Amino acid sequence: MSGTVLTFGLFVLFIAITLVITFWARSNTRSAEDFYAGGRAFSGAQNGLALAGDYMSAASFLGIAGIIALSGYDGFLYSIGFLVAWLLTLLLVELMRNAGRFTMADVLSYRVRRQPKVRTAAVISTVTVSVFYLLAQMVGAGALVSLLLGVSTDAAKVVTIVSVGAMMIFYVMFGGMKGTTWVQIIKAVLLMSGTIVLTVLVLGRFGFNLSEMLGAAVKASGRSDFLLPGGHYAREVAGDPVRTLLNKLDFISLALALVLGTAGLPHIVTRFFTVPDARAARTSVNWAIGLVGVFYLMTLALGFGATALVGHQAITAQDPSGNTAALQLAQVLGEFVGGPMGGDLMLAFIGAVAFATILAVVSGLVMASSTSLAHDYFGHVLMFGRPRESQEVGVARFSALVIGLLAIALAVIARQQNVAFLVALAFAMAASANLPAIVLSLFWKRFNSTGVVAGVYGGLFGSLLLVLFSPVVSGKIDPVTGASLSLLPHGFDFAVFPMENPGLVSIPFGFLCAVVGALCSKEKADPDRFDELSVRSLTGTGAHRAATRGTRRQY
Repeated sequence: MSGTVLTFGLFVLFIAITLVITFWARSNTRSAEDFYAGGRAFSGAQNGLALAGDYMSAASFLGIAGIIALSGYDGFLYSIGFLVAWLLTLLLVELMRNAGRFTMADVLSYRVRRQPKVRTAAVISTVTVSVFYLLAQMVGAGALVSLLLGVSTDAAKVVTIVSVGAMMIFYVMFGGMKGTTWVQIIKAVLLMSGTIVLTVLVLGRFGFNLSEMLGAAVKASGRSDFLLPGGHYAREVAGDPVRTLLNKLDFISLALALVLGTAGLPHIVTRFFTVPDARAARTSVNWAIGLVGVFYLMTLALGFGATALVGHQAITAQDPSGNTAALQLAQVLGEFVGGPMGGDLMLAFIGAVAFATILAVVSGLVMASSTSLAHDYFGHVLMFGRPRESQEVGVARFSALVIGLLAIALAVIARQQNVAFLVALAFAMAASANLPAIVLSLFWKRFNSTGVVAGVYGGLFGSLLLVLFSPVVSGKIDPVTGASLSLLPHGFDFAVFPMENPGLVSIPFGFLCAVVGALCSKEKADPDRFDELSVRSLTGTGAHRAATRGTRRQY
């Protein structure tokens, strides 16, 4: 049996299992709380698995392994950044879970007087960040599945993107948060299992001696500085101190976006509303930290192991960006254990895990966007906080369809583009637009609705503009080949912002907009509501009723 047939068979098996779960979830989804938060019936351990599944995207699994395999030490900084980000995220998101009900906007609007403007801003930010993240995942799905199934035609990528989009729409429309959560739990179990198997096999090849594996990776890379910093990020340019400084600042900017942006990702925030109480939320935190920490440590073995056993040239020959390094490593290890058949089987399994990873993450993103549109915009802005539950859930299902179709269309258009920057941009936008409003809402008594709106819009559009006028979009040329390394082809150059990552500027700008907006507004904050929010966020008292009591009076 060929590897292609095995891979396709495992894809079909995973899809069949998740479809059965989705139909089951549909039969048990009867209210808005069921659809948005899975009835708050998930245990801490279950939600911890789902959180890990929602957070560990295909970029984490394939992308980080590839970056480490090609860049060495600098690639591992991505793993460290994501892990540190998770620790900060869990601190803030648990407070938000206690203060909110279904969405980030519930927290931002709880203590302010002008709820419609705040909720509208939160919806725009949620949908924008989610769509950019969706694009990267879906385009990556097209490339991954085409590679694994041995088809490289443009039509095959389009079919893959449309298929992934159709499945994610189905999961959300019919399964709601219950179906999405179980898909993420299954994906987390598969991803951890696959990563553990690969890590054990890699270390076993070197007698479980990490130093020996790293030494072999250095030899195979052809670089004596493979384990030293500065090979990829913060690179020093001889004779050009300005460019050297900008490279270092660009690296700091990327690190800030990764560490601070995670707390503002909408699909991570909504996961915490699926547990019944604050104790279960803390249990979720413990499970998620453990799973995510172990996973990112194992990317060290995957990346350096791929360099040592597959080789730099073989990795770049198949994919110059290194995204197939983990897949190639799986095939090499499988062949070592079970010959050609073992290689095909291992490649098929890891490919199916990567596919499951993409489906779980895109479903979570669509779920977060549709919930925000239905609960925040339709329920609280258009219906003045008095919608019927059936209406709101119906709008949520329709919103999932619209967002899914939009993501499919944009991904098909961008399928030939280098969209790696979209992930970093999504993190930068989340850190610039959402984080200032979240932090100041929770901890600053003077904060008001004008500050929330100014911070969200300032950070969101500020980060977008900086990226638009950065080398990511135009003006970056390969000094050897002369080919364009930007989104636009050679000949377009309007890059006036010298860094590729906007976080170093856009995140402080988002905080500045929020503070200035609050101070310049004549609106007075309600100290009693702030005290109530503080108690609720820190203790979880009355969390299940958050954002329901006292909201209608503010219209």
